[in-house]
Amino acid sequence: MYEFGAQQEIEGEVEQLWAVWTDLPRFPEWDPREQETRPAGPFAEGTTVWSKQKGNPGGESTITRVEAPRRWTAESPLPAGKLVIDHELQPAAAGRVLARKHYEVHGPLSIVFRLWYGPRVRRALAASFTALEHEAARRG
Repeated sequence: MYEFGAQQEIEGEVEQLWAVWTDLPRFPEWDPREQETRPAGPFAEGTTVWSKQKGNPGGESTITRVEAPRRWTAESPLPAGKLVIDHELQPAAAGRVLARKHYEVHGPLSIVFRLWYGPRVRRALAASFTALEHEAARRG
């Protein structure tokens, strides 16, 4: 298994940020990494989502856990393994929230993620967290 992720303290309220982070069809409007996101139903455990990040192939994931308004998890199948992505919001100082995204890669493709995908995602997550902050403020 290979795991990586990032966290960033951003401005906003947990509920505001949650509303943006779980509005999957609108991800490409604000997240600089997202090219397309198509959920097959409402934001809930068991819903499948097809998504494509810029520069990567698209794929399907399933929402496996929702703990509103703090945490949600999605899992994607990989050959002989899986990718688990955990999204978390925790209150910090007044008007601030710690946004966290954690990735776990299980199976033989973990080496590819360690060498290629992981470093690219880690570099891009700060811009995604900042974009989340700005979109939540914009929607106010």
